[in-house]
Amino acid sequence: IPTILSRCQIYDFNRIGIDDIVKHLKLVAEKEKKQAEEEALHMIAQKADGALRDALSFFDMIVTFSADNKITLETTLHNLHVLDYDYYFRITDYLLQENTSDTLLTLEEILSKGFDSHNFINGLSEHLRNLLVCKDPNTVQLMEVSDSVKKRYLQQSKQTDMSFLLTALNICNQCDLSYKSSKTPRLHVEIALMKI
Repeated sequence: IPTILSRCQIYDFNRIGIDDIVKHLKLVAEKEKKQAEEEALHMIAQKADGALRDALSFFDMIVTFSADNKITLETTLHNLHVLDYDYYFRITDYLLQENTSDTLLTLEEILSKGFDSHNFINGLSEHLRNLLVCKDPNTVQLMEVSDSVKKRYLQQSKQTDMSFLLTALNICNQCDLSYKSSKTPRLHVEIALMKI
């Protein structure tokens, strides 16, 4: 009703950017006199997905569970149960070399650490998307990763061509769409990797 609407206030809440969350976490670390690695703070911000309260909760949890009260990338990955970028860089290198055995062995290593194959294929899609973004200097700013990881993406993107990335993204997307209906999800992901 217009009379009710005229008395309402409308607030549009937007997600907080990763760089802004990282800046705030740096301030918190300084105030709390905790040492924090830049990449660890980026990982916390990415996991928080635009929610500062979640980022602060993750930050607090990692400080609590770290033995020396340092926030390192290793403790962050372990406590947030996030797959390290290194795995995606390694898998992509193996895919570019058409090295099926090492690709499947790396997938086995990932799964043995308790990671879900569906999350892995979505993470690989994100990795390939970042490589695609690196192809054009104007779009590099769309990547929400630390500077050191960005350099690795830029380096690996030089080794890949557009047709490989687009084909690989298409295969990963098809795998993601049909994952839930698959009776053997692991095999489904393995076949997608072999197709790439």
